[in-house]
Amino acid sequence: MTLSASSITRRRALRATGSAAIVAASGLLAARAWSQPRKLNFAWNATAFCLSPVVVAQERGYFERNGLSVELTNYTGSTDQLLESLATGKADAAVGMIHRWLKPLESGFDVKIVGSSHGGCVRLVGVKEAGVTKLADLKGKTIGVSDIASPGKNFFSILLKKNGIDADKDVAWRQYPADLLDIAVNKGEIQAIADGDPNIYLIEKRNKARYVEIATNLSGEYKDKVCCILGARGELVRKDRPVVAALVRSIVQASDYVADNPNESAKLFASYAPKVGVDDLQALLGTLTHRHHPTGRSLRDEVEFYARDFQSVGVLKPGTNVARFADHVSVDVLG
Repeated sequence: MTLSASSITRRRALRATGSAAIVAASGLLAARAWSQPRKLNFAWNATAFCLSPVVVAQERGYFERNGLSVELTNYTGSTDQLLESLATGKADAAVGMIHRWLKPLESGFDVKIVGSSHGGCVRLVGVKEAGVTKLADLKGKTIGVSDIASPGKNFFSILLKKNGIDADKDVAWRQYPADLLDIAVNKGEIQAIADGDPNIYLIEKRNKARYVEIATNLSGEYKDKVCCILGARGELVRKDRPVVAALVRSIVQASDYVADNPNESAKLFASYAPKVGVDDLQALLGTLTHRHHPTGRSLRDEVEFYARDFQSVGVLKPGTNVARFADHVSVDVLG
């Protein structure tokens, strides 16, 4: 069943509280705040299926109904380069993984976290034949990653520590191109893989019997935590907050649409990910929490939560005051 935008907004207004209620109740007000659509350049990774709300917001008119004319720019560079493009005004806003953003933001990029989209999309799988079926089995083993500074490496280092395993001393990490991780398994070079979907999903699909899911970034205390966040350049937030608020509302509304309509959302996204079939995209979207997209104080608190985690494994500096850091990098544009 496909819901109209107004129906989705009404449903959210009934069940939402706090800042989410503000989002729903004021969803279409931005379009009336200015006579012409406000133009924004929005940077994103067009191959990241978890960012389907960006496509939905564009294709189903959420940006337009919130008074925006958004140009999507496919950005495949490093996170540092992405945040630099925001800080220097080459782009106005972007989406990305909180696991990648916090360290560069600690370095001083003039970028503010203003919204979010969902939780999920990072997984750790073990190789059954290597005897790796749970976290404790990883001691003395090698974990393959597609980037030594990847969200998978950062997040699972934290999870390992919380389970009594030193991610620097008790396990080894080896970097491979994402499409060669299963080949590294075949060669016996790694006994587990920490990466994002759809890559792990496709690896498992080729040999489902070989792998077992050990954990995800929704495991345990993380089940209600955000993954992908929305950021805007600092100057835009300071000088034109209503425009940033309209952008946040658009992504929140589109995320709700994805949660309510994963099948239709997969069809919309399919043209952006030609290597992944619609059926696979539908299955993948079902693993994410697009209903969880905190804003305002709730988002700021999750930023602090992650900052403490990352500081505990040395990603953030020991001297960083994480509460002040969260206050500095997070802005409630809806309040």
